[in-house]
Amino acid sequence: MKTASQYFGEAERREINDCVRVAEAQASAEIVPVVATSSGSYERAEDIAGLWMAVASVMLTNWFWPHTAPEVGAWGDVSWGQRTAVLGLMTVVGFLIGVVIGSRWKSLRRLLTPKRQLQDEVRAAAGIAFFDQRVHHTTASGGLLFYVSLEERTAVVLADSQVLTAIGQTGVDELCQLLTEKLRAGTPCEALSHAIRGAGQRLATELPRSSNDVNELPDALIIID
Repeated sequence: MKTASQYFGEAERREINDCVRVAEAQASAEIVPVVATSSGSYERAEDIAGLWMAVASVMLTNWFWPHTAPEVGAWGDVSWGQRTAVLGLMTVVGFLIGVVIGSRWKSLRRLLTPKRQLQDEVRAAAGIAFFDQRVHHTTASGGLLFYVSLEERTAVVLADSQVLTAIGQTGVDELCQLLTEKLRAGTPCEALSHAIRGAGQRLATELPRSSNDVNELPDALIIID
């Protein structure tokens, strides 16, 4: 899986930044787009992958090395203790291989993680970004965050009180729906550009830019790898 920064070259970042500037020129809002590679560590999914690989390793070992009773008069057969040690070693090796596969194969890790946990991790990470990027701390409480998490294939839109008053939670949800629909159909850059332009047009009517409006936050895409 590509990291967030690999989706956005210089041209893509410039396009997003220009969309933010145009949108903010129309409305009294501070728009902050954030794209993260992942929003959680998901060690449990890696452990599950390791457990299944350990079971598979033991089964394959037994398949290719079946246990048979020693022939009469033979003393060169593998002892019970030796066999147990080999099976134990294969269990450990299989588990470690499964953990590595689970950590690197993002689709598998997503498959082994409950959907509710994925959503909760993205919402929590979006909330942290909302405060870390000072979206909550604008003078007029007009912050609007677009948060996209690539591994979980989930987007969150959070708004400060002034934006919520202007368009309501329904309006914020509509912007999130607009973003997710475009994410399904196109690239993250195209989706964010479209959603930011939509927010600018919506807020230009509901929360038009005032004459004394000051740009408080950078008009730049935030990448979290």
